[in-house]
Amino acid sequence: MSTADATTRPGAVLADLLPAAGATRARARDAALIAGGAALTGIAAQIALPVPGSPVPVTGQTFAALLVGASLGAGRGFLSLGLYALLGMAGLPWFANGASGAGGATFGYVLGMLLAATAVGALARRGGDRGPLRTVGTMAVGTALIYAVGVPFLALSTGMPFGQAVAAGLVPFLIGDALKAALAMGALPTAWKLLGRRG
Repeated sequence: MSTADATTRPGAVLADLLPAAGATRARARDAALIAGGAALTGIAAQIALPVPGSPVPVTGQTFAALLVGASLGAGRGFLSLGLYALLGMAGLPWFANGASGAGGATFGYVLGMLLAATAVGALARRGGDRGPLRTVGTMAVGTALIYAVGVPFLALSTGMPFGQAVAAGLVPFLIGDALKAALAMGALPTAWKLLGRRG
């Protein structure tokens, strides 16, 4: 399949544009993409800024997780964020601020990113990353899923009342999330256009 065919074919994601002749090379490509997505998320998690009054820092990992989902699709996105979560649970210090393990107050956000990458990947396969407005909608769905898991986990793990968990684990991040959506709104449709021209 040519790059031009993939840019117009329903069900394609950006990763599908990478050539792989034969099943063995396709599996090797997918394994590299899955590992690369996990590594990207782990590296982005180290970009962390503390938020006064909140145990949840501002990080780049949520943006990375959403981009991984959109670029790789639901299956590879799920495996990539699953690998990220499992290695972090096993002790690799690549959660936010070099943390690891499953017991921290922010681990719910990691689980939410796993769910979000899968959903965003499924939406991308339906064209959710092809235009600016659709991309914003896709990113909004993924972001909402991260908070839907992360905020209740934060409340349960710290004993915070739910309203306080929302104030500490959601509200301070809304402006940053809008900026991340704006970046994705420019980056993903532009990538499709550039790859279409190359094909």
